[in-house]
Amino acid sequence: MLKKTGLAALYASIAFLIYRYGDVILTWFQQADHVPLVVIMATLVALFPVIPYPVIGGLIGAALGPVLGAAVTWTGSAAASIVMFLFVRYGYQEWGKKFLYRYPSIGKLTVMFEQNAFLTIMFARLIPFIPSIAVNMYSALSRVSFTVYAIASSIGKIPAMLLFATIGDTLMTDPRNVFVTVLVYGMFMAVSLYVYRRWKLQ
Repeated sequence: MLKKTGLAALYASIAFLIYRYGDVILTWFQQADHVPLVVIMATLVALFPVIPYPVIGGLIGAALGPVLGAAVTWTGSAAASIVMFLFVRYGYQEWGKKFLYRYPSIGKLTVMFEQNAFLTIMFARLIPFIPSIAVNMYSALSRVSFTVYAIASSIGKIPAMLLFATIGDTLMTDPRNVFVTVLVYGMFMAVSLYVYRRWKLQ
């Protein structure tokens, strides 16, 4: 119990610091050009989601360009999700499994999730309104393997990170192209959901 409380307190403390100095962090991202340091900072702000990550992705895209910006944004987000998975898996899974399988309805849902973990995680990442932290925690508390989670989560994050960085760069160069970028992403999501539903019917 002391271990769990200590981990939660540490997480909350770092999140508070990011919240406290949020304006400074955003200003820094606008001017940053040291790629390794930007990756580290992107990972931190994604790990402690006080500042919306799409905002961070847009600033990185505006500062580094759409291609490099997308790569950096994706690396930070993917790394943060893996760190969060390990944090929850080794700090809280024992408690989490008791909760997930205590109630029959939640237990059945979790079993279905585990049986189709790769595609479920990957497509959950494609849907913007599903909170990333919820996917991280639920996967870590379940019996999904680390390898399946890491690969599926990282692949699923690629389109969104491209979108964030491209929009950030486009707003700085030609704002008129933002609509086209969002439309392409929407079409990609529609095709992805169609493929997923077809796969579920097989």
